[in-house]
Amino acid sequence: MRFREVDVTSAEALALLQAYFAERAAGFPAEQGEYRPTYPTAQQFTPPAGVFLVVEEHGEVIGCGGVRRIQRRPDTYEVRFEVKHLWLAPAARGRGAGRRLLQELEHRAVEFGAQELVLDTNASLEAAGGLYRSSGYVGIEPYNANPNATHWYGKRVD
Repeated sequence: MRFREVDVTSAEALALLQAYFAERAAGFPAEQGEYRPTYPTAQQFTPPAGVFLVVEEHGEVIGCGGVRRIQRRPDTYEVRFEVKHLWLAPAARGRGAGRRLLQELEHRAVEFGAQELVLDTNASLEAAGGLYRSSGYVGIEPYNANPNATHWYGKRVD
């Protein structure tokens, strides 16, 4: 497995994000309304503010994910990075690639100065929630107003 940095606004990254957003929209709980995708900007995912990675396995692109610096934690002023758009193609799931991608993103964020990592997700993404919890993330108070999210997680990394 290989991780490659890409411009989040490149055609390759946009194709992966479109696949991710389409899958989320198709499986989004009806009672929560319509899924609202937000495309990232290059500035958010350019080192040292963040990074966007493409995952390759056997020469094939199988997923993506990124981390970006967000506002410091309000109560302690710790440097926070947010995990965003962690996605694997359905055929690539269940083999540990998601965990390895998450670990690589965490590593990159720490290199950029992160003291805490945060992320948001939806309860309908049970496997993702399990991955985050088994990777040391714990439930936290919402840190954003993402209309697609139902759960917020954090993990200290300093």
